Amino acid sequence: MIICAGNSENFSFATPMGVGLIETAMNLTRLCLFDKPEFLLFVGTAGSYGEAKIFDIIESKTATNIELAFLNKDAYTPLENVISTNLTDKKDIIVNSSNYISTNESLTKKFLNFGVGIENMEFFSVLAVAKEFDIPAGGVFCITNYTNQDAHTDFLKNHDKAKELLEKHVKRRIKELTSR
Repeated sequence: MIICAGNSENFSFATPMGVGLIETAMNLTRLCLFDKPEFLLFVGTAGSYGEAKIFDIIESKTATNIELAFLNKDAYTPLENVISTNLTDKKDIIVNSSNYISTNESLTKKFLNFGVGIENMEFFSVLAVAKEFDIPAGGVFCITNYTNQDAHTDFLKNHDKAKELLEKHVKRRIKELTSR
């Protein structure tokens, strides 16, 4: 099953689950309780912490939930904050999820030291629910912005093209997989 956030981030081939960690977790849990999918593929846009370029397509099976305060040692968590469905030796670009969009470029560059390359609001919830229900899962993302003061403006400017690129990429990958 292919899922997305929804609202302004809809795709003709994907079922919307909600925006942010909470809506996604609630709606995806409800779906899995009543009609458990065999596989989950999340499709969405993301912000780059600096290495991924605008309109890059990133595939990942690993997510974190790290708040900015952690980077300055101003917070800690007793909760599991890294989830991966990657069963291969292939190194993933790790996707960080939070209900906030980062705009502090100098602070967010610290994420790169942990192997965390991009941020998307929903992906950690997707993997958490997938893990709970023992469902293989992954994500495909298109970069719309860098995590800086212009993040929102750049997201809005690049969002439509990113959605087009994602749609082409996912349809091509589906075709590749079904022609095997």
